[in-house]
Amino acid sequence: MKLILTAPVENLGIAGDVVEVKDGYGRNYLLPTGKAIRWTRGTEKQIEGIKRARDAKEIRGVEHANEVKQQLEGLSVSYAAQAASAEGKLFGAVTASDIAQAIKKAGGPAVDKRSIQIAKPIKLVGSHMVGIKLHEAVSAHITVEVTAASK
Repeated sequence: MKLILTAPVENLGIAGDVVEVKDGYGRNYLLPTGKAIRWTRGTEKQIEGIKRARDAKEIRGVEHANEVKQQLEGLSVSYAAQAASAEGKLFGAVTASDIAQAIKKAGGPAVDKRSIQIAKPIKLVGSHMVGIKLHEAVSAHITVEVTAASK
């Protein structure tokens, strides 16, 4: 089965790659999880768009990672959680995806949610330190201010 990857898959490839896999693997895992789409002549045109999006997000070398680190550490990131108790406990937790969206909303660069490292689940209102792995040798640390959304 010939597929186009839409997300990185370990030991197979990265987004935009055209791969040949066994029918069961593609039909039972890659397609249902959204990590691939079926290859046709029409979808081959989408490959270029996927590769452009990947290149825009990708960190290109240590110098670029340091530039992104400077941008991130200069940001004031806040996230308004949906609901919290009177004591400041959140109903749920703040996820890496939530933090990535908050960074983008604060005017920062697009950060992949898989690169965000949360030491322990964020379940309280207040300031929390979050790490972002930009490159093998470069990590940024930002403070995220979690508040309860006003009703």
